[in-house]
Amino acid sequence: MTRPYSKFLPALAVSAGLVAPAALACTSMLVTKGASSDGSTFITYAADSHELYGELYYTPARRNPPGAMRDIIEWDTGKFLGRIKEAPITYTVVGNMNEHQLSISESTFTGRKELEGPAGIVDYGSLIYIALERAKTAREAIKVMTDLVAEYGYASTGESFSIADPKEVWILEMIGKGAGQKGAVWVARRLPDGYISAHANQARIRQFPLNDSDVLYSKDVISFAREKGWFKGADKDFSFADTYHPLDFEGTRFAEARVWSILRRAAPSARLGADYVDGSAPDKRLPLWVKPDQKLAVQDVMGLMRDHFEGTPLDMTKDVGAGPYAVPYRWRPMTWEVDGKKYLHERAISTQQTGFSFVAQMRSWMPAPVGGVLWFGVDDTFTTVYTPMYAGIRTAPKNLAQGVASRGEFSWDSSFWVFNWVSNQAYSRWSDMIVDVQKAQGELEGQFLADQADIEKAALELYKTSPEQARSYLTEYSTRQGDKVHGRWRKLGEQLLVKYIDGNVRDEMGKVNHPKYPDSWYRHIVKDTGSRLALPAEPKPAEAKPEPKPAEVKPGQKAEQKPSVAPAP
Repeated sequence: MTRPYSKFLPALAVSAGLVAPAALACTSMLVTKGASSDGSTFITYAADSHELYGELYYTPARRNPPGAMRDIIEWDTGKFLGRIKEAPITYTVVGNMNEHQLSISESTFTGRKELEGPAGIVDYGSLIYIALERAKTAREAIKVMTDLVAEYGYASTGESFSIADPKEVWILEMIGKGAGQKGAVWVARRLPDGYISAHANQARIRQFPLNDSDVLYSKDVISFAREKGWFKGADKDFSFADTYHPLDFEGTRFAEARVWSILRRAAPSARLGADYVDGSAPDKRLPLWVKPDQKLAVQDVMGLMRDHFEGTPLDMTKDVGAGPYAVPYRWRPMTWEVDGKKYLHERAISTQQTGFSFVAQMRSWMPAPVGGVLWFGVDDTFTTVYTPMYAGIRTAPKNLAQGVASRGEFSWDSSFWVFNWVSNQAYSRWSDMIVDVQKAQGELEGQFLADQADIEKAALELYKTSPEQARSYLTEYSTRQGDKVHGRWRKLGEQLLVKYIDGNVRDEMGKVNHPKYPDSWYRHIVKDTGSRLALPAEPKPAEAKPEPKPAEVKPGQKAEQKPSVAPAP
C-alpha cells in the first residue's frame, strides 16, 4: 500500500535522513512455555535478503586439538575477518538449532551512525553459529556471545537476538562502540512466562530492572551513554532502545509495524490499533511483550509469520499497486518520489526476498534429539512449506543442503529455486493461484502435524535402548519429508503453468476459460484511458409504427364495414 509520508517527515525522519531501507530485513517472534498450548517454547526467523540463498546449514559435533583456531567469515559478505581460539568440543547444529534444543535468530537494527565500524572481528552471524556450537542453554549462549565481543571485538551494527532453550526465552540487544573501539554494549531480558514478543529491525528493550536475575547487561551500558552525552537521567530511567536506536518514522512504519501485526493478531484484546505504527501518533510505543488471548500451537506460530497486514489500514491488497489480482507485494525500492512528493511501500512480514525461515520448537519433557524440531522452509513465508527437521538428525536433505546450488544459478535440485519458481508464478495472478498454493501447503503441513505424535513415539521407543538408532530414524524421516516437499512443489509449479497459461484458467475438466478482471480493475482502466477504449454505442433499432386501433363501437351500433375493393373514381 502506498501512502505519502511527507506530513510526518519533519518530526520523524528529517534528522535521520530517511532513505530506502535496504537493511530492513528479518523478523523474529518469541513464545514462552506458558504461552504455548503444549508447553513448548518457540522462536521464529524470516531471514530476508536479496542476496541470501535459502539452505539448511548443518555442522556436525567435533573435538578440536589444543591450540586449534577458527576462521571468522562474515555471514553477510563472506569476507574473512580474523581468527579466534576454537573450543575443545563443539555441538551439532541443524540450521539455527543445536543438539541440545538451543535456538537463536536475529534482526538487524543498525542503530546510531556514530557507533558503526567498531574495532572487532566477530560479526553477528558468527556470534549466532559459534554460540550454537558452544552453548547448551539460552543463558550460556548469552555469555558465549558477550564474552566473544569483549575478547575479540564486535564487527557489526546493532542487533536484536532471539535466544531460547526448552525452558527459557530471551531477547538480547547489542551494539558496538564505534570506530576504533573494541567490544559492545548490550542488555538481555528473559520473557515472563505466558508472554510472547517479537522484533524486526528496531531496538525494542527500553527501561529494564537493574537488579533482577532475569535481566543481564554489560557493566558500561549506561556509563558509555553518559560519556557520549546521550543520557543524563537516573539509572533506573535509562532506555537502551531510546538511547542507542531512537525510534523514527522508518523504524515505526517499516520495522515496528511487523511486530505490531504479530502482537495484534495474537492478542486482539490488547487493542493495539494502527496508530501505533502508521506514523500518526509518534509517541505511542508498542509493549515489549503481550499475553496472547489463546495459547499458541505450532501451526498458530506458523500462521503469525504469514502476514501482509490483511484486514488493517496497511493492507497491501487494497490499492492499485496490488493490480487486478490483489498482489500483496511491492518491488523495491520501498521509498520513491513522483511529481515532487515522497511515498512508501509497506514492509510486511511475508516478503519476496526471504532466503529461508523457520519455526523452532523446543520441548523440555523429551530427549533433546526428539524434542527439538526446526520447522524449516525456503523462500517467502506465505508460500513456503514448513518441514520438520529434528535436532538429532545427522545430515540435511540433499535438496536443502549447503552446496547444492547458489542464488546465482537456477537448479532443479534446489528447493530454494523450486519454491521461487512457484511463488514467482503466483505473484502474477495472486488471488487465483494462492488458492492452489495454500491447498498443497495445507496438505503437506497438515500431514506433518498429524504424523508428529506417532513419529516421535517411535523415536522415543528407539531412544530408550539406542539414542543413535533414534537419530538415524529421525534423519531418515526428515530426509524423506524434505524430498517429498521438493517433489510436490516441482509438480505444483508444473500444474500452475498448465492451469494458468497465457492468462487462461483451466477447470477441473481441462476446459479453458477466460475469466474477467474484477470490475474494480476495469474501472481503473476506464479512469486511466478515458474514452480511448470505449466501444461506439450500438444504434438503436428503428421503432415499428403501432397498428391503428379499430374504431370504438358503442352499444347497439354496428361497426362500420370497410370495403374490400377500393371504390371507382
